[in-house]
Amino acid sequence: VSLGVSGVNLSHYEMLKKIRLHPHLFDGCTGALIVDGAGEYYTKSVSRELVFAANMAGCAFIGRPLVEGTGTLHNFNTQAKIRGTDQMTAYIEAACELLRRLLEAPCESVHEGAPKFLALHAGNASTSNTIGLWRMIRSQLGGTVFKEISLRDGEVFDCRGCSYETCRHLGEEGKCFYGGVITRDVYPALQSCTGLVMICPNYNDAVGGNLTAFINRMTAIFNVRRFYETDLYAVIVSGYSGSDIVAQQLISGLCMNKSFRLPPRFAVMETANDPQSIYSIPGIEERAWDFARHMLKGYSTH
Repeated sequence: VSLGVSGVNLSHYEMLKKIRLHPHLFDGCTGALIVDGAGEYYTKSVSRELVFAANMAGCAFIGRPLVEGTGTLHNFNTQAKIRGTDQMTAYIEAACELLRRLLEAPCESVHEGAPKFLALHAGNASTSNTIGLWRMIRSQLGGTVFKEISLRDGEVFDCRGCSYETCRHLGEEGKCFYGGVITRDVYPALQSCTGLVMICPNYNDAVGGNLTAFINRMTAIFNVRRFYETDLYAVIVSGYSGSDIVAQQLISGLCMNKSFRLPPRFAVMETANDPQSIYSIPGIEERAWDFARHMLKGYSTH
């Protein structure tokens, strides 16, 4: 997608409209994208909106599926230094690497052995509709859930912005400056899981604070390993609207940035306001069962 200074490409929006109207358009497809713009804005917002729409239409996306070029290419300053070249050459090389990874990617996610899911949440299990929906899904997964960790209790500090050298050194030891539950429990579980499940209620059209802190704190471990073979799933419940906004935040933070693979239709999204009202939504148990079956696809034992 090529954007002008306005960030608007009418052909792109015509395509986006058709994608949204055909929910099975990309069944069996795996994707990546290149987005450039004449200005400094809009490339990322257009990218995650397009990935969300295509994913809901059945398209899987490789980890780190985006190469974007802003008008000045200042976003390639660091890559140019690392590669020992200029910004334009670094941009072209990144696009070539993206294409190579896409061509080498399997058409479908295939895991050997039993599923190992890591589920993260930060809600009150007795009142949270989001956790209630997850429990319905989990009940259909049998004994496959690897670990479920609550980030609700205790202090979960956000990233403090250590230098790259410090962050990488701590990451090599499986640590982070602030330690706590993320270093003690989450990092080891991430190393061995085959799928990460983010259980995200919609807080003011945003991922909740503790889960956002987890995403930010992933930089330490990301500096020493990639998650190209780990699938990302999401369970999202909004009180009113905006589940798509939360899903797009997860796409940009964990797929585009932290390299998790995005399986087709990675998120189940519902609307429920009053506590426990998730259980009274017509057809909710069937949708929970469908999503559980979807999560188990691609495993040799299922």
